[in-house]
Amino acid sequence: MFSTGHSFDSWFQSAEAYDKLAASGMVTCAVCGCAHVEKAIMTPRVRPARDAQKTAQMPKPLSDDINVTSTPTEVERVLAELRRKVEENSDYVGHDFASEARKMHLGEAPERSIYGEVKPDEAKSLIEDGVPVAPLPFIPSRKTN
Repeated sequence: MFSTGHSFDSWFQSAEAYDKLAASGMVTCAVCGCAHVEKAIMTPRVRPARDAQKTAQMPKPLSDDINVTSTPTEVERVLAELRRKVEENSDYVGHDFASEARKMHLGEAPERSIYGEVKPDEAKSLIEDGVPVAPLPFIPSRKTN
């Protein structure tokens, strides 16, 4: 569950794996990009009592009931299209986003469309200084080469 009310459904290798990913900001909402995530209550799979009817069957695993490679939702399609357009029409500046945006705002660098990564306190400072920025509803793909 996200602080914005959106819900998130996923599988993690373990509770520790989730905790590590969430602490590093790697678990984000696909709709709004929020990284404030809280675990929802879940029901673990429990064996039936020994005296339960022998004919009672355990529920089938999800992968038997639904196609886990089903088509993406409309929101996922829209986000994928937005990501494609941003990546095609903007320069990725990585962790230099704050300094690049500030330089363009001050006229020290030519204006162009950029995207990248910024810490929350840096984003707040940019907004307070009147630099026009907006959060993306996805984590940028890191370009390694």
